[in-house]
Amino acid sequence: MGHGWEGVVLKLFRGRDFTFTVTGAEQVTDRFRRVHVTDGGLLAATGGAHPTMWVRLWFEKDGKPHQRAYTLVDPDPEAGTFSLEFALHEGPACAWAREAKAGDTIDATLQGTGFTLPDPAPARLFVIGDAAALPAVNSLLDAVPRTPATIWFETAHEDDRKLPFRLDEAHHTLHHVERREAGARLVAEVKAALPGLLGEDRSDAYVWVACDTSTTRARSAYLRKELGLPKDRVNALGYWRP
Repeated sequence: MGHGWEGVVLKLFRGRDFTFTVTGAEQVTDRFRRVHVTDGGLLAATGGAHPTMWVRLWFEKDGKPHQRAYTLVDPDPEAGTFSLEFALHEGPACAWAREAKAGDTIDATLQGTGFTLPDPAPARLFVIGDAAALPAVNSLLDAVPRTPATIWFETAHEDDRKLPFRLDEAHHTLHHVERREAGARLVAEVKAALPGLLGEDRSDAYVWVACDTSTTRARSAYLRKELGLPKDRVNALGYWRP
């Protein structure tokens, strides 16, 4: 399958193509699936992986190419392997993940990913995400395991409360927030709690946000305009559209 006009655009922006091969899969919950793959040389070509690193996977929808971004989970550059995690819903990506088995292949393009923590590393971390962002949240926590972190995690289903976080109880605090009013409840809860947690001196804090696009935009505007956090202390990315 070709990659259509989107593939042409990604090539113009120096996207690099790879083919992953499935080695196995596991059902984490009824609504969350992990697929293990070999990387087709991606990690060797990039010199390894950074926290929250993602790739674009290609699927077919109505006879046309269709791409979606997924975070690398537990990348192993020496072995050339990682996993991909899917918050299951309707659509071609999740249909593929549900049926994925050893020997299957999937095309991928690496373009657009890029993330580095501030230097020096933040002394406090605040994370706002949902099931689609869980792989990135875990990779971020893995990168700074002893940094005190407060996580607000939006749950759309009861199963979301069972999802595996890389938590260290001595350093991490997790708040589950039920998704209501198209994300408005999450926005309200963070807005009520975050100013007090940040305190007056916010120079050592870092806020990472990845929810649906509208919620992410609302959080980003609030953090920068109302709380006055500098741009290099906020990372906000809309992961999906309702």
